[in-house]
Amino acid sequence: MKRTHRRRWQAAAIMTAAALAVAACSSSSTSSSSPGSGSSSSGAALTASAPGITATTITIGSHQPLTGPAAPGYSEIAPAANAYFQYVNANGGVYGRKIVYKYLDDGYDPTKTASVVHQLVLQDNVYAIFNGLGTPTHLATVSFLNAQKVPDVFVASGCECWNDTSKYPQTFGWQLDYVREGKILGNYVKQHFAGKKVAYFYQNDEFGLDGVKGLNMEIPASSVVSKQSYVPTNTNIAPAVTAMHAAGAQVVVAFSIPAFTALLKLNSLKLGYSPTLVVSSVGSDPITLGGLVTAYAKQGGATVNGNQLINGIITDAYLPALSTSDSWYVLFKKIHDQYEPKAPLDGNFFYGMSVGYTFVQAMLKAGKNPTRADLVTAIQGGMPQGPSVAPYSYSSSDHAGITGAYMGVIQNGVVVQQGSVLVTDTSASGAITTYSGTEQQAPASGIPSP
Repeated sequence: MKRTHRRRWQAAAIMTAAALAVAACSSSSTSSSSPGSGSSSSGAALTASAPGITATTITIGSHQPLTGPAAPGYSEIAPAANAYFQYVNANGGVYGRKIVYKYLDDGYDPTKTASVVHQLVLQDNVYAIFNGLGTPTHLATVSFLNAQKVPDVFVASGCECWNDTSKYPQTFGWQLDYVREGKILGNYVKQHFAGKKVAYFYQNDEFGLDGVKGLNMEIPASSVVSKQSYVPTNTNIAPAVTAMHAAGAQVVVAFSIPAFTALLKLNSLKLGYSPTLVVSSVGSDPITLGGLVTAYAKQGGATVNGNQLINGIITDAYLPALSTSDSWYVLFKKIHDQYEPKAPLDGNFFYGMSVGYTFVQAMLKAGKNPTRADLVTAIQGGMPQGPSVAPYSYSSSDHAGITGAYMGVIQNGVVVQQGSVLVTDTSASGAITTYSGTEQQAPASGIPSP
């Protein structure tokens, strides 16, 4: 990009975010088909066994960034989960009950998050909050949910804070936590870029700080020449990129949401700066990221091929690759084509389907007429691996979620796996080891067993 486009491009990034906010929808749609027959080993009648549970429905809620700085890519997640729920509903439901999924827009604004979650719990009377998205946003409501004893399941954030069973007994993470992810990324940098100067670029909240914590456990402090943070409300990251360039950083490790990964790439190009980028899975979905790079550059007056520019970015993944040879991809593509065919079939959509699958697993384990406590007990009893490439850590003393990932490189719009799946814990002394298990296959029916 030419330097003359700098101011216009920065302003355009803000305008693009605003346009995305206008375009995004603000509520979900739910299936209108009649209740399925379901199945159970028990002949007991279906009852209204808990708030949000009737004889025919299970109503759950969520806060999602359908608008705002985290909307690009992430606004796809709830519709994807809902598509999976519609598929389940059309094939018998959960013991005959339909899942009704109400997700409300919080704009990635913690103040709005508190408001919409209060509405879902106190007015809509949901059974559980499912996959509330965002670290700063969910922190604004996690104490309320636990005080109300509402199951707070599979938070869409890898903050280590969700794994606090004494403080947040109702809350469960799902995705790989950021400390583990930082360790796995940091181990890769330590092994492959020994002697290189390293910089960190991270979101200035628990998301980024947890990631940095993990990185610091693996990357020698003497290698790190710059640490630069950003806040999601300020798209002017030029000073941060200039500082990393001036420090001579040859490798930049980023814990950033997709919009800011795109801004990092474009600001670097403007400076003629080409460090190797190692990016958390949070901000590296190839389809989302390539589209953002193209769109932001175009708004600034430049024409680039974003998909080409992101080739070579190093990242990690805890779900299978988007490949026609993978059973989960085949299943989720079938559901996508039937229920959300206009949505991009990217990593965000795959994420939504995967976490939706895990929720259905948990509800089946919770029993035919579950209380809220039954769902918590079911998850604590351990969950089958499902679509994840590594096991879950769930127990009565551990609510963290997925324990590992594989490293990959973005090539031609997909993450190409590099090496084996690695697992670790969140301690500085915990080893990073190769996972000896194998990926589970998707069930032929597309629905998990109890």
